[in-house]
Amino acid sequence: MMTHKRSKRVLTVMLVLGAGLALSLVGQRSANAQEGLTRTVLMKKDLEADPKKEVTVFVGEFKPGAKSGKHYHPGQEFIYVLEGQGVMEEVGKPPVDMKPGVLLYFQSDPANPTYVHEATNLSKTAGMKLLVTLITEKGQPLAYPLKQ
Repeated sequence: MMTHKRSKRVLTVMLVLGAGLALSLVGQRSANAQEGLTRTVLMKKDLEADPKKEVTVFVGEFKPGAKSGKHYHPGQEFIYVLEGQGVMEEVGKPPVDMKPGVLLYFQSDPANPTYVHEATNLSKTAGMKLLVTLITEKGQPLAYPLKQ
């Protein structure tokens, strides 16, 4: 039989884990909330070299004419353009053309976003597809949308 003190501890652990799961799902949902953009996670894995960090590999797919909305990623971001034509606009910097074979790298601190950007698919008829690798502190969402 479980003691009152132990059952209280078990309940607390369950509540903390449940809250963490709920927050991660909300973060995931908001990261995919931009209209015309889907992010499909291919892999998520802890980094052996730094147990506080994880790597996430995902495909970002833009419908014709879609924009990501201004956002940032909480860590290091590597982008490889697989398909389509677009533009990456980082706040305060000139736009960068995106086409197959282009590789981009950016970094932001989750507490102080330094790389706020928006990607746009320039085609009105074809999609744009990106392969993205993020290295972040464990538990971070894929993206933080900026409140407009």
